[in-house]
Amino acid sequence: NTLAILPIISASHNPRSTEAATKYFLTQAAASATVLFSSMLNAWQTGTWDITQMFYVPSSVLLSLALAMKLGLAPLHFWLPEVLQGSTLFTALIIVTWQKLAPMSLIYLTINNLNPTILLTLGLLSSIIGGWGGLNQTQTRKIMAYSSIANLGWMATIASIMTNIMVMNLLIYLMMTMALFSFLIVSKSKTIQDTTMTWALSPTMTIMMTFLLLSLGGLPPMTGFAPKWLILEELTTQNLIPMAVLMAIFSLLSLFFYTRLAYTTTLTLSPNTLQTKFKWRFKQTLSTPLMTTLSTMAIFLLPLTPLMLT
Repeated sequence: NTLAILPIISASHNPRSTEAATKYFLTQAAASATVLFSSMLNAWQTGTWDITQMFYVPSSVLLSLALAMKLGLAPLHFWLPEVLQGSTLFTALIIVTWQKLAPMSLIYLTINNLNPTILLTLGLLSSIIGGWGGLNQTQTRKIMAYSSIANLGWMATIASIMTNIMVMNLLIYLMMTMALFSFLIVSKSKTIQDTTMTWALSPTMTIMMTFLLLSLGGLPPMTGFAPKWLILEELTTQNLIPMAVLMAIFSLLSLFFYTRLAYTTTLTLSPNTLQTKFKWRFKQTLSTPLMTTLSTMAIFLLPLTPLMLT
């Protein structure tokens, strides 16, 4: 998985992409070595190499931290914003979506042996740092990196309590992130200032992008509200009320930078000429059935929440 994406990251042939590929390789190699070391330590103590039967506590702690590093959970998140900033928008899309599937699968398989306290702590820290880190960013890739950290924090929080909500959260996160990155790729928006000209390319896309950002922030009645609602409900049911309150409060940090991005996209106009206002009329219509489907699902799936849970 790691070796396959390294050529994709470094394909741009510039110092930033080479640096990003090096950082990604070193981080993922260290995390993989830690996974192997935890498995070896468990085999030494218990006699089994099965990763789903990790009963030795130090091994399970090491495995939790290694998977957190692979995912980019705080406080092992420092590589993710830097790697995304050094990659193209399409490569960044792969890193924050497809590359998360393998570590999340390992968490799903080994969840019975992972320490719930560690997962809850990692989840809370990720929610705080994911929201806090994105506040002062001007680059869309770094904003999406911190968005990814915050969303993964919610998944880590619920992982040890109810795995089916975690899986549902992951699928909704993948849909929303892929749809938003599709808009950023089509509009070539690498900074917040670039998003101010999205409406000139496609007014319809501008409106959909705004709804997508609010959905990522978890505002009802958009799809992104469903996982946050279910996670907070489950935390309250498990008598983890302080945790639920803190997660809800710190999600406001993420909501702030999503709202700021939505504001610049729809209500702000950068310096332009008369001709740029009519660019969308002359631009050849793009065939984007995948983008349309993903964005529609990422915005309007809230009424189907009970069906998704079953």
